[in-house]
Amino acid sequence: MRAVIMAGGRGTRLAPYTTILPKPLMPIGDMPILEVVIRQLHLAGVEAVTLAVGHLASLLMAYFGDGSAFGIPITYSVEAVPLGTAGPLGLLEGLEETFLVLNGDLLTDLDFAAMIAAHQDAKADATVGVFRREVRIDLGVVEEDGFGHIARYIEKPTHQFLVSMGIYVFEPSVLRHLPVGERCDLPALIEALLSSSCAVLSYRHEGYWLDIGRPDDYQVAQGEFDRLRDRLLGPTRRSAGAAPETA
Repeated sequence: MRAVIMAGGRGTRLAPYTTILPKPLMPIGDMPILEVVIRQLHLAGVEAVTLAVGHLASLLMAYFGDGSAFGIPITYSVEAVPLGTAGPLGLLEGLEETFLVLNGDLLTDLDFAAMIAAHQDAKADATVGVFRREVRIDLGVVEEDGFGHIARYIEKPTHQFLVSMGIYVFEPSVLRHLPVGERCDLPALIEALLSSSCAVLSYRHEGYWLDIGRPDDYQVAQGEFDRLRDRLLGPTRRSAGAAPETA
């Protein structure tokens, strides 16, 4: 199984830090968030990783190298121009079997192997990892009756939504729906698959998930990483840059 990690974004929401450091190298505890992700993929049995890089690519390539320090081969696809979150897939060769695609700034205890198995059992063309997220509106929300009268006043309501985790399992056939050499984001690719009546599966995760692209969530991740470390990386605690143990 091969994983493609989207690591080329500019991370503007975490500026000014990301003007000098690519978002996937932002530290969580004693290691970059992308190192956490790569170590998890290695533990899940993923055999190779390709990093789709762009912004400050040289720093990512210098840190991760060929992947030997992390127990998994790592290659790189460098964007000459930004192609979005799905466009870089069109540059890759060798995607001839089921493959995993994910963002490089996620903190989650998702069982990647179980998600891949569910995708294959369902014979889906694509599977989207989803998570139930609560969104609080920090304002008083007013509902009208259509005649200028207030029908309801709700102070700081909380809504629940199923949101994409930024983790996908794809069959090679989905690449036919990518515009060649053009910018394309993953939501647009999923919409194209749905429009073509492809089988798109939803895989719901009930555990832990954070997208650290928002400053508030990054701060939460910083505060919770030590508590979650064994749950995320297994009981053997490894320091940053240390190679995984092998049998």
